[in-house]
Amino acid sequence: MNAQVNVRPTLRLTMAQALVRYLDALRIQTPQGVLPLFGGVFSIFGHGNVAGMGEALYQYRATLPTYRAHNEQAMAHSAIAYAKAHLRQRMMAVTTSIGPGATNLLTAAALAHVNRLPVLLLPGDVFVSRRPDPVLQQLEDFNDPGLSVNDAFRPLSRMFDRICYPEQLLTALPRAIQVLTDPAQCGPVTLALPQDVQTMAYDYPLDFFSPRVIVPRAQAPAAQELEDAVALLRQARQPLLIAGGGVLYGNACEHLRRFAEQHGVPVAETQAGKSALPWSHALQMGAIGVTGSPAANALAQEADVVIAVGTRLQDFTTGSHTLFAQARLLNLNVNAMDAHKWRGLALQADAGLGLEALSHALEGWRSAPEWHARAHTLAQDWRERVAQITGQTDTGGRLPYDGEVIGAIQRSVADSPSQDIVVCAAGTLPAELHKLWRAGRPGAYHVEYGYSCMGYEVAGGLGVKLAQPQREVIVIVGDGSYLMMNSELATSVMLGAKLIVVVLDNRGYGCINRLQQACGGAPFNNMLADCLQAGPGAPAIDFAAHARSLGALGENVKTITELEAALQRARAADRSYLVCIDTDASRTTDDGGCWWEVAVPEVSPRSQVQQARSQYEQARQAQSV
Repeated sequence: MNAQVNVRPTLRLTMAQALVRYLDALRIQTPQGVLPLFGGVFSIFGHGNVAGMGEALYQYRATLPTYRAHNEQAMAHSAIAYAKAHLRQRMMAVTTSIGPGATNLLTAAALAHVNRLPVLLLPGDVFVSRRPDPVLQQLEDFNDPGLSVNDAFRPLSRMFDRICYPEQLLTALPRAIQVLTDPAQCGPVTLALPQDVQTMAYDYPLDFFSPRVIVPRAQAPAAQELEDAVALLRQARQPLLIAGGGVLYGNACEHLRRFAEQHGVPVAETQAGKSALPWSHALQMGAIGVTGSPAANALAQEADVVIAVGTRLQDFTTGSHTLFAQARLLNLNVNAMDAHKWRGLALQADAGLGLEALSHALEGWRSAPEWHARAHTLAQDWRERVAQITGQTDTGGRLPYDGEVIGAIQRSVADSPSQDIVVCAAGTLPAELHKLWRAGRPGAYHVEYGYSCMGYEVAGGLGVKLAQPQREVIVIVGDGSYLMMNSELATSVMLGAKLIVVVLDNRGYGCINRLQQACGGAPFNNMLADCLQAGPGAPAIDFAAHARSLGALGENVKTITELEAALQRARAADRSYLVCIDTDASRTTDDGGCWWEVAVPEVSPRSQVQQARSQYEQARQAQSV
């Protein structure tokens, strides 16, 4: 008698078809309900992906939208910004051809890795069969014929795999999704797709395309670590909590507020953590670190315990390990490496569960009354100072500076500025925004400052708008970053994803020009006036005209009053709108800040460099190592 064999139903698909079908089927549980995990796929087609991935994406275009961009790096930035705007709960994939299409993704991969943000990178790859070897755009390594340019993604990816057989998807895809959705491992995943394998068929099990709904995992603290953390805090009289991006990604903003209020703990924010607590909260001390407020940094220098929640503790946060070197450090973080940084006491847990457990175990404990009162006073003084800085409309005939422009942007909305999302990435603006932007709700502040990538701004703004179409997205960008990458302004017009772009034109890289001189260097190769020039010299760039050439609307203004009027027109417009204003390259907000380690040459003929080196060596004495 023959035994009956149960045969799993199968579906014959190409590898590319199976990949796209799987992505299309994925769902995730969010506070808004069960939603598609992937909001779409950004793609620029070439010979390495147009036949395989292109045909597959076409079949699923109704449920998994394909967005055509103008630059591979930019579209990956858009995908990353989309995930950040969704607090890492939803994401996008990106597919390119082989060769330059793939390597254009490398900068974005590094950005996602540094910022712990999910993006699925699907670069085309060379033929596995090697029949046409070497194919157009193929890198030939004389020692390793299996090497392609995509191997450059290995150190830039949380997970890297090359799909050499169609059936490999059955293990590779679930592993990739696990990494992308794991709060501790989260970051970019690269699946290199050889173009011949994209088109190969396989009989995939039909149930492979019915994956379970993803429920984000939240790790509770271990009992011993919690006990040690509670013992440390019960001894503290002057605690300070630093809120990092993990507070937002862990949906822990309400837990943070309750913890701060119940225990009288003032809160400072990193760039990634800004907006975790409303700017108007009595215990909101503002930005911490090199770009920090005087209120937050004063308390950081006096605190006996610093509770770092969901932060990488990068050098801008710690003042290159000088700002709170006197304090005991408690690291509440879901990532083990971050939890154990700088000899801090580790509490490895989800931010919300960790704060909740701490608060319950610390019942009856509060900071010293005088510390609590001092925090209230410093916070209120700083709010009043911010209002003074950003309230300036008459610049006395001088060019306005970034702080005054920021004030005009926040005044341009009549009802509630918390409905806006501000986007920025590099230059002087992140420092000014970190100090001065008044974020009223979680996610209202979107500044990429882990990688501080010039060119992220417009592309990132597009991703944010696709994620939050109901909100006004305001991209604030310097002329240098805008010139590096602006092509997705045209994409925003094509997609009807309206952006308001404010360009601050200071005729060069003003931020690095100031840093160059602070290190004793002469002004050189940063401002256009200080660059090597020939013929007609540096052009006078009309940014508004450029925006109009890309299909957007645009205008140039000269004063803060004119800027406010232009922003009202931008808000009323039916498409992306760029406003450009000339700004002062030398003025910044003097309030706040702390030391940041930038190495200064030991030997130089310039006396200014010698003096800067002496100051540098003296400042390093305060570092905790």
